[in-house]
Amino acid sequence: MPKIKTVKGVKGRIRITGTGKLVGNRPGRRHLLASKRAKTKRHLRRRRTLFAADARQVRALLPYV
Repeated sequence: MPKIKTVKGVKGRIRITGTGKLVGNRPGRRHLLASKRAKTKRHLRRRRTLFAADARQVRALLPYV
């Protein structure tokens, strides 16, 4: 049986915590920032744990991590 390749783009964006949760950056922080409130931009700086449905899909792309 051949090995499954890790998707390197996902590996660079997602981090796994000590308890096994997946953590990533929030979307909406790239451009059009002038129209967003300072509070919104401040909250977008934080990382967030992925929802269970998203985490299942991401785990398929990170087989050995």
